[in-house]
Amino acid sequence: MAVHVIASSLMTSDLTAHRARSVGHGSWVVSYLPGRTLTCDQAVAALRVAEVVPTLLDLVSELADEVGLTALEAVGMAVRQSSWPEPPAPTRHRRTAAAHPVGVA
Repeated sequence: MAVHVIASSLMTSDLTAHRARSVGHGSWVVSYLPGRTLTCDQAVAALRVAEVVPTLLDLVSELADEVGLTALEAVGMAVRQSSWPEPPAPTRHRRTAAAHPVGVA
């Protein structure tokens, strides 16, 4: 994975077609994040996301296919759906000495 900065105005990567370009004053825009202005570090992070997502989706796609879902369906459901609530811990009833001894009323 390598993000390259070209002439301080364009960021590219050898693993994604997405790009970032400088819009001046230390601000950058990224091709897949229209309407957002980022710092240089944020733009690098965004390009790194674009580099790894296809690999992750390929893996998820294989697994999701086994359960009859698309990769995006599986990711969306795994993120959005809540898990089953934890069952309550079993309570142990401790036998305590009776207030009255057995056979005494």
